Parts: sequence; structure tokens; C-alpha cells
Amino acid sequence: MHPVTRFSFPTTIIYGPGAIRDIKTYLAELAAERPLIVTDSGFAGIPIYTAFLKILKDSGITWAEYNAVQPNPYDTDIQQAAEVFRNEGCDSIIGIGGGSAMDAAKAAAVLAGQGGRIEEYDVQKGGGDRITEALPPIIAVPTTAGTGSEVGKCAVVTSTAEKRKFMVCHSDMLPSRAVLDPELTISLPPAITAATGMDALTHSIESLASPVFHPLCDAIAIKGIQLVSENLEKAVKNPEDLDARGYMMISASMGAIAFQKDLGACHSLSHALSAVCSIPHGLANAVCLVPVMRFNLDAAAEVYAQTAAALGENVYGMSDSQAAELAVERIIQLNTAIGIPSSLRELQVREDKFSQIAATAYKDICHQTNPKPCTEDDFLYLLKKAWEGYTE
Repeated sequence: MHPVTRFSFPTTIIYGPGAIRDIKTYLAELAAERPLIVTDSGFAGIPIYTAFLKILKDSGITWAEYNAVQPNPYDTDIQQAAEVFRNEGCDSIIGIGGGSAMDAAKAAAVLAGQGGRIEEYDVQKGGGDRITEALPPIIAVPTTAGTGSEVGKCAVVTSTAEKRKFMVCHSDMLPSRAVLDPELTISLPPAITAATGMDALTHSIESLASPVFHPLCDAIAIKGIQLVSENLEKAVKNPEDLDARGYMMISASMGAIAFQKDLGACHSLSHALSAVCSIPHGLANAVCLVPVMRFNLDAAAEVYAQTAAALGENVYGMSDSQAAELAVERIIQLNTAIGIPSSLRELQVREDKFSQIAATAYKDICHQTNPKPCTEDDFLYLLKKAWEGYTE
């Protein structure tokens, strides 16, 4: 029997086309009047963001902004956003955009409530125990369908000094409201839709394969895999398909709920590739997922057999090993169908960076719950396989 274990995923989710138009209601429910809007410079320059600000203005809401979050948010972004929060007398935070903006919003809430510097709250250094003060309420508004940061209690931050990613995690960092409005994702370019969608899929697959005991998360992960399999290609090829867009947003949230269990080696590689080579997180996950699954086959055949079934494959009469191989092939087919590059070589990752990437990946916490242990040499092997690609 497993030891006593606690389960939870408490974020209130508001889902549906046009849900963002009631933002004043969500703020009022949290007794918040002056939010800090946190987003990235790329999103701040597009019509959707302008329309969002108009909703705030028409609703009589006053706000402050920090709109310079980097694609992989730096510790300096968090410090600057927290300074704006304090200087402008804000009482809440709205993170709108992709995972970087929402992670930055959650990390900024830590500094707004606690003070100090964000690296002090690195979870690998016991930082979560240092979060003892009340944090301002957070509303998360995703405009991609991938990270699931809107329902997560962690933020991934890049250290400018150490050139590595670290995580800040605490239950009070869970957004009080997550607003899933598929209309906000319609203008997302196909390549970003594809990469972020594969990020959501990787979350569900890696959490399902994690040996941590959490049957509720296992069930959510299986459904999340199914939703991606049924809707990602539709969303990439028909961007105005609101049903597909909506189900992808739900699958992203489900993947993030599921990875309460933790993740695996693919995420350690992805975090390292982002920190060292500035490869977007979802794209790195998409390219590395196949070699990592192949590496794990002997230890995770039963779980990958379940994955194959969730991906829509007929596994009747197959052994777990046969079905697991089919899951990997289905991932390759999906990547190809939505235009994901087949190798790190296509992403211009240089081989002379492998040692640095492998060392950084080994220091990352995610692989500690991989189905099989990973050494630094294993990460070098996985990088070589990901660089060669699965078409060779």
C-alpha cells in the first residue's frame, strides 16, 4: 500500500468564448480594485491586448502595467514587475499571455507579498518554506494552450547570473481565477499553436509516466492526452475552430493539474535548452519527447501503452511493449502533421553546447521523477538522439 498522500487542485476556472469580458466581476470577487497587468512586449503590441485594455477601461477599472517579460522570464523581470506593483499601489495581479507572462505574474506576487529577491525562493534551495506572508490575488488569462500555468502553483524563472532555470513553488501562488477564453487564441500563429500544444501533451505524458502515486492526476493526464490527440491538428490547421481551441485550452490546464505528480527528463532537457540556447520551451519539449520516451521504454512500457490508447490507437491484443512503441510512433506522426521540426539540428542547436546543456539538465529537478534514473551522460546521449532526429 502507498503511504498517506494528499491530493488537491483548487483553482476556480471560468471557461468559454467571451469569458474575459467579465473581468470586472472576477476582480470584485477577490475584493481587488487596482490590478498590475503583467505581460510580454510581443503580446502588448497586438490587437487582442488592446481589446483587453479597452474592456478594463470600459469597466471603470484602473490599472498599472509591466509589459516587458522575456520569452523565458528572467529574475530581473520579476524584480521590475514587483517594483511597479509597489510603486503604483496595486492590490492584485493579472497575468495575461503565454506561460512566461503568467509565471512572471505569479513570481511577482511572491515578491509583492514577501519582498526580497526571487532567487531566495528557489524550490531546490528550500525557498518554498520562506513564503509565509499573504500574497496578492492572481488572475491568470492564458492566450496560448500549452503551459497550463494558469492552474499551477509554480513559476519557472531564468537566473541571469547562473544561466539556468529554477522554480518557485507555493500553494498560495495558485491563481485565484483562471480565465479560459478560446477567442483569445484565434490569432495565435500555427507554429506557436503547434509548439504550445505539444507542451500540453508532454505535461500529460510525463506526469502519467512519473512513478509518484497520484491516481487522480493519472486520470486527468489520460484525458488531457486524448484531448490533444483529437484537437491539436485541427487547431493548427483551422485556427478559427473554437471547439478545437477551447479543448486545447482545457487540455493545457489538465496537463498542468496532472503534473502535480511532477514531470521527467524531457522537461529537464527543455529547461536546459531554453536557458542555454533560448529554444522556446514548448518547441524543445516537442523535439525531445520522442528520444526521451524511447529512453524510458523499458521502464514505462505499461504507462506508454495507456498513452497509446489515449492517443486513439487500437492496442487490443498488443503487449505493453508493442503498444508503447505505437505511442512513440503516434507522437512522431503528430509532430510531422503540425510542422514540428524533427531534430535539434534543425533548431540550430550546436553540438559544442551539449556538455553545458547536459550539465544544466542534470541539475534540474524534473528528471528526479523520470521513470528511470538519468545521469549527466544519459542527458548527453539524449541530446545526441534529439539532434540526430527521428527521421534518420
